[in-house]
Amino acid sequence: MDAREEAARGLGDIETFLYREAHVGAAQRRVADFTARTEGLTPEQKRDIERWYLAEQTYVARMVTDHIAERVQVVEAQHHVRIRQWLRGTLIAMVLITVAMIACVAVVLASRG
Repeated sequence: MDAREEAARGLGDIETFLYREAHVGAAQRRVADFTARTEGLTPEQKRDIERWYLAEQTYVARMVTDHIAERVQVVEAQHHVRIRQWLRGTLIAMVLITVAMIACVAVVLASRG
C-alpha cells in the first residue's frame, strides 16, 4: 500500500470515528435531557438508562456506518464494471476506425500507383 492509499484509508477511519463520536455525543445529550426531565429516578436508575441508551446508540451508529460502507463498495464495484465495459467499447471502436483509415489509405495509394 502506497502513501496515498494509506492516507485515504486513514482519512476514512478518522471520518468514521468522528461520525460515531458525534452520534454518541448527541445521544449523550438526548439521554441526559430525558433523565433530567424524568422524575422519581434514582441516580443509579439514571446511570442504567444512560448506559443502556448509549450502548444502543453506539450499536445503531455502527450498523449505519457498516451499511453505508457496504453500499459504497457495491456501487464502486458496479462503477468499475461500467468503466471496463466503456473502455472495451472505446478500444474496439478505435481499432475499427484505425482499420478503416488504413483501408482508405491503401485504396488511395493503390489508385495512384
